[in-house]
Amino acid sequence: LAKLVIFSSFVHQLAFTLFSSLSFAIGTVQDAGLIFLSAMANTIANAILSEGGSVGEVISTTLVVLPLGTATLGLVLMLLGKFRLLDIVSYLPMPVIGGYLAFIGYFCLEAGVALCIGKSMTTISDWAYLLEPHSLLLATPGLLAALILTIISRKATNDAILPTAMVAIPAFFYLILFLCSVTLDEARDSGWIGEETPPVSPKELIHLVDFNLVHWSMIRECMGTWVGMLFVVAFASCLDIAAVSIDMGKPLDTNKEMVTVGAANFMSGCFFGFTGSYIFSQTIFTYRTGCHSRLVGVFIMAAYLFVCVSPINILSVAPLFFLGSTLIFIGYDLLWEWLIDIREKLFLMEYLVLLTTFIAIQIIGMDFGILFGVVIAVIDHVASTTRISSLQRVMKRSRAVWSNDHWQMLQLHGYHPSNPKIITLELSGPVFFGSSQKVMDEIMEEIGLSVSDDEIRNISVASPHTSTHISGLRRNSFSIKRVQTKPKVALPRYVVIDVSEMHLLDASAATSCFGQLAKLCQKRGIFLFAAGVLPRVEWMLRSHEVSLKFEEEVEWKRAMLLDQVRQNGKLTLFETLFEALEFSERLLIQSMSKGHGHENLMRSDVSQMNSQLIGSDSSHHKLTYIFTNILREELSEHEKTLIDGIEPYYEETTFREGQPIFQKDTHPDAFYIVLKGAVAVPRDRKRSEKIGSPKTLSSSNLMELSLSSSNLKAIGDDETGLVSSFHNVGGIFGYCDFLLKRRRTFHAYASGDGAVVARFTSQSLEAMKRNDWPLYVIVQNLLLQASLMDLANCTCHN
Repeated sequence: LAKLVIFSSFVHQLAFTLFSSLSFAIGTVQDAGLIFLSAMANTIANAILSEGGSVGEVISTTLVVLPLGTATLGLVLMLLGKFRLLDIVSYLPMPVIGGYLAFIGYFCLEAGVALCIGKSMTTISDWAYLLEPHSLLLATPGLLAALILTIISRKATNDAILPTAMVAIPAFFYLILFLCSVTLDEARDSGWIGEETPPVSPKELIHLVDFNLVHWSMIRECMGTWVGMLFVVAFASCLDIAAVSIDMGKPLDTNKEMVTVGAANFMSGCFFGFTGSYIFSQTIFTYRTGCHSRLVGVFIMAAYLFVCVSPINILSVAPLFFLGSTLIFIGYDLLWEWLIDIREKLFLMEYLVLLTTFIAIQIIGMDFGILFGVVIAVIDHVASTTRISSLQRVMKRSRAVWSNDHWQMLQLHGYHPSNPKIITLELSGPVFFGSSQKVMDEIMEEIGLSVSDDEIRNISVASPHTSTHISGLRRNSFSIKRVQTKPKVALPRYVVIDVSEMHLLDASAATSCFGQLAKLCQKRGIFLFAAGVLPRVEWMLRSHEVSLKFEEEVEWKRAMLLDQVRQNGKLTLFETLFEALEFSERLLIQSMSKGHGHENLMRSDVSQMNSQLIGSDSSHHKLTYIFTNILREELSEHEKTLIDGIEPYYEETTFREGQPIFQKDTHPDAFYIVLKGAVAVPRDRKRSEKIGSPKTLSSSNLMELSLSSSNLKAIGDDETGLVSSFHNVGGIFGYCDFLLKRRRTFHAYASGDGAVVARFTSQSLEAMKRNDWPLYVIVQNLLLQASLMDLANCTCHN
């Protein structure tokens, strides 16, 4: 059997010499797969012997099932590499793999000690053998030799020192025997050398298998172990390839090299061999010596063949402690790397997952130990993810153009620093059953909500859950303290939650967090809005009736602006944050202006001008009115006259619905002011988040209400995704890239029924600067005001 392993190594090296892209590649039977093959062999032996089978049946079945598993492993690896599917191996958590590799180290340590003392060691209790003086004497040289090899491998700067040490150790043993006049037979009788066995010819290897004695049912019993072997061998081979690539300083195609590994295992299995892969340490050693020739592999294969055909059994002449020390050396190295060194590279919980996997494999076996480690890693991931969701309060306002009076009204009431009627919250990260309570507590704290016992009972009855997050407040004294001890302040009227960065929402969180929150807000007269909702999240909210159906929501918004309905206890959705803020501002102005002609006041001031111009058959707004409202100061008649003369310095351009105004990464030759309609700026997203069927709500549908809501229809650009923002009448866009003279950083499209824009080029501004300096100063003040508004709405500096 030992020669069969050597012959299997010959087949592996043959495959690497023929197929590897590295001419100096070294490949042989490897420990990663042998651990699983050993477990499969134990399963086969225990099952057959327990049924009264013979040793011949065990050997025949083992030498068929194990090579068959090796061949199928190689075939699967070739397919994975051919179709570039090796990324699936990365789904196995790294701490779990680390726990397994640490177990391999322990296994090698245990096997090395067992080889030194000549006794089988399979359980922790077998370490009691070392309490026997003779066994401890036999094991001590192996443990010390392995320690020396470990120190040399980690400290030596010359690559030739380790091979020299490995030759010197058995040579020193034979020198001691010579000096002490001890014969090999005497050393063998004392347990220092393996038992002498009759020579085995290569022909006898063929007769080891009798297909009539094979228990084919054992294939099914070993399937679970084989699946684990597939993941571990694939992962270990990827690590080997990566290690070679890093040491060379050159990239290697992992999938291509994995095809070579698969071919080697397939060939090995067909010749009754075992699993193997790149031996990265020997491959790197050969690379560093400068021997970049396939003759290296040829010489190694010749050495393997010599051992196979030689009548001498190496185990009968080599010192057992030296053979054991090579295994112990690997065990030391793996245990140190994956239990000690790795601690500085992992978070505490990841390291605990690694230790848990390591211990679990010892207790419940390899398959279930790895599975248990994966389960623990998943639980840790879920627990960690609950802490990712973050909520922060930000100061933002819409891009609507209001008159100075209305601006001051919003400033005094809507965005009052200590008692605002409109507050904006940014929610990022996933919100699911594990984090929804935390998110709801934080939102309630920001709003200043307190919960009564009656509300707890009512919501608990209405919820499909027997215990809700609200009812949990009664048991959670910390949560109660946070919510109820907040200083008494007036509640806001409008709460806008920006959920554009909330990429995940499950059914539990949708109903128990946002559904309950909407009901609590309704009881206190608070409007709850969500903006920037991703399609998946929107579907979840609407399907669970947390939000209205889209058509119903459109009608509700229309009726709200006409002051015909009241709150509905639902979470109202908006395409963008600025749309939600503009809607809130209009409702606030409307509520504070009752009795003063609210039908006009519900519109932004530029929207009123839009209606007047439409009535007088005018196609666009006067820039004079737009400038006045954006600058929010009373311009003199002279200044207004200057602005009236601005027409020679801009080009008025009309764009159809969905037509690009400019594209990303193009030259910034102008900035724009919206005169009529709306302009949409899409957000770059993955293809999976592209807009499907376009929504029907647009600026044209609700022209009389001047709603901003619109969707990108007929854009026809695969690189664009969801709407990031809208620019309505009076909106200024494209000026930042224009002034910085950098390429465009976003797309801009005409939305709704199209758009009319004023286009200011660098040539026109230069002409204005030369010919009309006072007007140029007004335009610069306009751009400064627009920049300040955008800066105030940016939270990247927080």
